Amino acid sequence: MVVAMQKKKVAGNLPQSTLTHNPFGLLKGMEKRHTPPPPVSALPAESEKKTDARSEEELFRQAVAGVRPIEQDRVAKKIAPGQASDASGRTVEEDALTQLTRLIRRGEGFAVADTPEYMEGTGYRVPPEFAARLHRGDFSIQGHIDLHGLTVASAREAFDQFMKESMHAGKRAVLIIHGRGLSSPGEAVLKNKVREWLGQSYWLKRVIAYASAPSYDGGAGATYVLFRSRPLAKKKKTARRGR
Repeated sequence: MVVAMQKKKVAGNLPQSTLTHNPFGLLKGMEKRHTPPPPVSALPAESEKKTDARSEEELFRQAVAGVRPIEQDRVAKKIAPGQASDASGRTVEEDALTQLTRLIRRGEGFAVADTPEYMEGTGYRVPPEFAARLHRGDFSIQGHIDLHGLTVASAREAFDQFMKESMHAGKRAVLIIHGRGLSSPGEAVLKNKVREWLGQSYWLKRVIAYASAPSYDGGAGATYVLFRSRPLAKKKKTARRGR
């Protein structure tokens, strides 16, 4: 009995913590001591972002240094939606305007046969292909006369003389330059007169066809004439109406 009381007394004098059986408490302490450091964020800090952005911007500026920016309004004018353009960047409308200017100023650029100024005519039983071939340049031109600056009377005299001399010399195709009448008020007087003379009786028997020259020989301001090898018999002098 005395021994039991002594054991109880001794036990009561010991620190309470020594007698407590708490194995998880030790683990809890270890967890606190070995807590891993907080994870490092994969995203850069705000200051690093600003630094990288400035670096990229600086690299871009260095890369494009000296490059001239495209003017958007000029691009829209040249290649607007719905407009076709060629390899040089010009639109179809700009090319057409350039060719029209060349046609008006120098009579070149377009096919003369496709213009209202084009004229042609053929003789009796002569296929219209002869006028087309004459305009195309299939016949060698062996002489020409320039009626510019002449009055109608003087031009008629010069026309008849030139035509007779050419025919007697054995020439088959000649060129008559009469102009397009751009400087004359109203219609092209000499041009219309040449067409009128070619359709008259005397020359009607001696001409196979006539046609406006191509652009390199004066275009609508000049006319090719193709002679017959001999005058047409009187009963066959009716001509096909020209245009």
